[in-house]
Amino acid sequence: MSTRRKTKPSTASKAADTGAKTPASQTKAKTASVRPAPAAVTAKPELVRDTSVEVAGADLKKRELIDKVVERSGVRKRNAKPVVEAMIDILGEAISEGRGLNLQPLGKLKHQRRKETGNATVTVAKIRQSKSAGPALDKAKESVAEPDE
Repeated sequence: MSTRRKTKPSTASKAADTGAKTPASQTKAKTASVRPAPAAVTAKPELVRDTSVEVAGADLKKRELIDKVVERSGVRKRNAKPVVEAMIDILGEAISEGRGLNLQPLGKLKHQRRKETGNATVTVAKIRQSKSAGPALDKAKESVAEPDE
């Protein structure tokens, strides 16, 4: 006694067995019945806002940064130079470690990508600056340093 079940032949094999022809509409591919998509309504593009970047001038170099710090803070150049250099070192180390920065009014720096090359590390980051953030040492505000310094 066999445990095989008898299966019914499919309709396609029945048609082949009986020699009957299937209607032509059934043999056409289903893609023939797909209608082309209606033409999309094209809207006129509008310029929402100007996102172009305006370059204010040449890059800010360390010497110019030190001069501006001396001018704005009123300290002597010999006292400002080691402080500015230490600050640049600390910021460079934080960026190389992949840390984000949140230093107002400079802004919030967020790392996007990092790539190691043969002689350098390329870091792509975004800086988000608040529109309401003004200068750090405003005339109405007190300075960060103690008065006797």
